[in-house]
Amino acid sequence: MASISAHRLIAAGMHRVPKPFRAFAVRSDEPRHAFDARAPYGQVHLVHTTFLDAGSLAGLVAQGYARVNIEVFSDIDYATTTQDDLASAAPGVTDLVGEIAGALQVTGVLGDEFACYRDSVATRIDYLASCGAGFHNDVSRHWSGCLFWLLALDVVDVEFVMPHAGVRLALAPGDLLVFDQTMAHGLCRPADHGEAVATSFEAGPHRHQLFLTGEMLLTDTQWAALGAPWLPVEEHDRRGALDLMVAEFDERSGVIKRLHALRDGMKRSTCHVDESTG
Repeated sequence: MASISAHRLIAAGMHRVPKPFRAFAVRSDEPRHAFDARAPYGQVHLVHTTFLDAGSLAGLVAQGYARVNIEVFSDIDYATTTQDDLASAAPGVTDLVGEIAGALQVTGVLGDEFACYRDSVATRIDYLASCGAGFHNDVSRHWSGCLFWLLALDVVDVEFVMPHAGVRLALAPGDLLVFDQTMAHGLCRPADHGEAVATSFEAGPHRHQLFLTGEMLLTDTQWAALGAPWLPVEEHDRRGALDLMVAEFDERSGVIKRLHALRDGMKRSTCHVDESTG
């Protein structure tokens, strides 16, 4: 079992959906869900982990920042890493992949089996660096079929915010987030009351943030177990759903732009499938 001190489950299902829409839904650009959509996952998990000793945390921070390039507000950069790289940076953690997997297992999003979480974490771990983050979502490619996790390494005076779900979470090193990245999200200063303000990240010693991150792909059965089954787009059209695949967000407030252009999103005639995906 991973070293954790607490697990918070934050309800994120009471969405603030702009009229004339009544719900959110996520279409896919993968052939297997060419004419399907799912509702967003209505929970955010925050697991407070304790497995990173001070030396290992400092080692990961140094290794991660050396591999990324971030300069101005809302810059986001990824850097791939390996289990050997992580082990060398964090010698005080005997099994970093296992610790992350154990913390993810607490969320239950992939079921009960530890092996599912370990296999998911071992598949890919990236460094993610940012300079604050304006509101955006991540839907394209296979991302409509997964959840994201973030392990905070270097975060000072920063909140994770999902404006349409009423979520504002202060972050600290060692915090592990699991969330549905198809919902708009960003990184804000607590003093900015849920807005992503560029000037708040322009100067000072804590302009940048660093995380480890990965994806957890879910099967159709797992999505159904989470209350977000894949259904024909016609069902979501009947529910008055706004398609998050094509939504555009104001970077500062998260307000959804050009709502009139989204009215016919849940139609078979507007579904887009990238034939290059498997």
